[in-house]
Amino acid sequence: MSSTASSTVDSAFGAALYAETDTALDTGASLLAADPSADAELARRGREFVATAWQRGWQPADVVRIVRRELDDVHVRFAAALIHAQAPYDGPRGPRWQAQLDDLTAEAEAPGAAASTGSVAAPPGTDRFSHATTVLELYRLLLRLPALESLDEPTHRPGAASGRGTESRMLTRIRALLAKAEATGFPEEAEALSAKAQELMARHSIDEALLAARAPSASAPGACRIGVEAPYEQAKAVLLDAVATANHCRAVWNEPLGFSTVVGFEADLEAVELLHTSLLVQATAAMTKAEAAQRAGGRKRTRTFRQSFLAAYAHRIGTRLAAAAETQVTDDLLPVLASREVAVTDRTDRLFPHTTTSRLRGVNDAAGWTEGAQAADRAQVGTRPRLP
Repeated sequence: MSSTASSTVDSAFGAALYAETDTALDTGASLLAADPSADAELARRGREFVATAWQRGWQPADVVRIVRRELDDVHVRFAAALIHAQAPYDGPRGPRWQAQLDDLTAEAEAPGAAASTGSVAAPPGTDRFSHATTVLELYRLLLRLPALESLDEPTHRPGAASGRGTESRMLTRIRALLAKAEATGFPEEAEALSAKAQELMARHSIDEALLAARAPSASAPGACRIGVEAPYEQAKAVLLDAVATANHCRAVWNEPLGFSTVVGFEADLEAVELLHTSLLVQATAAMTKAEAAQRAGGRKRTRTFRQSFLAAYAHRIGTRLAAAAETQVTDDLLPVLASREVAVTDRTDRLFPHTTTSRLRGVNDAAGWTEGAQAADRAQVGTRPRLP
């Protein structure tokens, strides 16, 4: 690294990263565009920004989610490439982290993601000034990321029994059932498929609890972040909370950053991610159909209808899941499930010692509420099986 390259990058950063104006950004981009020898140093600084994000509690999927929300697709591709470029320098990570990296592979290999080879040179067809602007806009966002709670993945005692093979087969089957439920155009079939998927989720969760009771291990509750994106993010967060509670997890919503953190044992976290996604897809499909019928009748209030629809859907799903859960626990399993609940609650309280509650806003469309509740009834996820 030459002192000239380092000086160019320092000058560009000084002009662009700590100012909000377009003029400052243009000044920094001009300095970088005029000095190709600074590209390697610029890439190294980018990896440092990514490493700092990890130290502040962020994970690969979190960074890509916020970049996609705040910037453009070109920034997303570049962020994914930087994350992959940093990966060899990171220490050992858990399977959930690795899965996030795997999901970013397509982003990192897309056209315009030159940083995957450790370079930030402008890709073919892009002028250096435009590309330098993209790089600086991304770095400015990374620099300003706030600290998040550290979601260290749970560890297991060496030699402890593991149900990972069974888990993989079970979750594959659940995913297939939910995919069919989302794809079918017949409500009765979607209902039956969703019910079967929830039954398998419940069985899988109970199997995990029984295994832990027979052969206790050093496993502890983990946590993951699930995007809760606008619009209608309040209703979506309520839906996720309902699904998390039904699957022995706790959800804490971070409204400003657009995600909820779900705390629970790994098998239950997988179930929450699967079921929440499926229910959200089914809700969107049902809402679109109901809205089309409302418009055909001369209605124009799209936003209030959708907000009320999703709020009612989330409320009704939560009520049904909670009622089903109350009837399924037998006395002999209460100590097992209670101990796991205590562990989940303790982890949640340590991660989030200060939380507040919020109320849904803008739910004032009677037709939307009625249609949403009816859609939740049609998308019923079934009752949990009686525990043995």
